[in-house]
Amino acid sequence: MRPRVGFLGTGWIGRHRMEAILATGAIEAAAFADPSRECAEQARALAPNARAVDGLEAMLELGLDGIVIATPSALHAEQSIRALEAGAAVFCQKPLGRTADEVDAVIAAARTADRLLGVDLSYRHTEGMRAIAKLVQGGALGHVFAVDLVFHNAYGPDKPWFYDPAQSGGGCVIDLGVHLVDLALWTLGFPAVDGVSASLRAQGQPLGAMQVEDYATAAFRAGDTDVRLACSWRVHAGTDAEISAVFYGTEGGAALRNVGGSFYDFVAERFTGTSKTVLASPPDAWGGRAAAAWAEQLARSPRFDPEAAHLARSAEVLDRIYGR
Repeated sequence: MRPRVGFLGTGWIGRHRMEAILATGAIEAAAFADPSRECAEQARALAPNARAVDGLEAMLELGLDGIVIATPSALHAEQSIRALEAGAAVFCQKPLGRTADEVDAVIAAARTADRLLGVDLSYRHTEGMRAIAKLVQGGALGHVFAVDLVFHNAYGPDKPWFYDPAQSGGGCVIDLGVHLVDLALWTLGFPAVDGVSASLRAQGQPLGAMQVEDYATAAFRAGDTDVRLACSWRVHAGTDAEISAVFYGTEGGAALRNVGGSFYDFVAERFTGTSKTVLASPPDAWGGRAAAAWAEQLARSPRFDPEAAHLARSAEVLDRIYGR
């Protein structure tokens, strides 16, 4: 029998991940919940046999095997813990928690319940990053001594809670930088981090009380690799988005970069001196792969995957960027 899964939050991102999960055929969509009638009806169109319920508690009363969480950030940790304690595996949108303490609490709940925990760190699943990670981890680039990371979004979020630090946990760093930090640590094998420094700004000025940053730069050392990152909302970028992850090694380099300002199309290249070789290029339907992989793993086994412990490492770096 396929695992029965509920979908909590069916806005655009929730529905996209729902569609990717259903396409695997690995699970059964048993329930969905969203306060927006329009979003709920669109979810029903994807899963006509699923039951519409009022929220998480009603979902858990159905004895589901898994819950997919795509709600505002302030709810992620609490809802994940509640689902895990009820015996359901969890796949959650990023960030898993607003602070490292919240993330640690979710991981502890998953370990205690012995239930699978996944987070939508989707950029790991681009063909380009898979190819780059293989080069780095296989030693093809030699010693990787530096990583440069960029994620500039010329728009920025359109929901008010993103701009309330109590609800969001921060601004562009926790929204976009979480992907950058994860890509660096995941590719490098999650080494210890030290020497974290950062500059956070709102509307061009140093960050004030009760503000979230819309521009940030940070640097840290991951093992003996120097990592630098920059991210922003609503910066004058001249394009929709600028996204890149560049790895410099003693025997070569590699980079993932978005194409033409796209949030979705990426090219990955390997560098040797002044020459370069393409590793991956569009099209690449990567957006739902993290969710699909979680669903397929759930179908094999609902038990805790020790890899989830690494989620704490990125959260600790974010805390240090914020000075927490």
